[in-house]
Amino acid sequence: MAPLFETIKSFHDVQISSEGIETVGFLEATEGLVAMFDLFGSKIFGFVQSDIRSNIGGVRTRYQTHKDSSQTLEELVKFEVVNGDHHKHGTACVVRLIRGLALIQHALQRMQDHPDDELHVCFKSAYDVVLRHHHAWVVRGVVTVAIRAVPHRRDFYQVISCGEAPEKFDPELGKWLQALEVIVKRMKDFLESGGYGNV
Repeated sequence: MAPLFETIKSFHDVQISSEGIETVGFLEATEGLVAMFDLFGSKIFGFVQSDIRSNIGGVRTRYQTHKDSSQTLEELVKFEVVNGDHHKHGTACVVRLIRGLALIQHALQRMQDHPDDELHVCFKSAYDVVLRHHHAWVVRGVVTVAIRAVPHRRDFYQVISCGEAPEKFDPELGKWLQALEVIVKRMKDFLESGGYGNV
């Protein structure tokens, strides 16, 4: 079986122009990220997967009904605002999607930067930084319990690398995370500076 990063669209391959981040490429790469969690064949990452899937669907629906004005994520958001779309469903989905991606980027970057940290520690750190302040205390408790159930670091690494040697896999993971960080930062700045939503 080929390593995950050889079979899915990488965030590194998502086109970014002066107009913004290409919507279709971004959605394809994000679906690849969901596929990473699917490899575990369980509901362990359900708290991440269901939210990301739902928001991918919301952005895709908006794109499909307004293709000409949604070629980039930024255009999609601006179009909703300019046209007085009171629901702004596409924008809300973009905001939540970027939050979810920020959580994963933070967690996996910590996993790579701190080789002795267990995965639940990496995800707990990411949750505290990225999402905790968006949730009520009841939700925080549920998420904390869910995070404790994530796989051990070695098992997670083995599954997503499909047994690939660290010398080959680590640089690919690093490139993927670096590209994801660029996208998350760009969209966070765009959304917050424009008053479209807080990531």
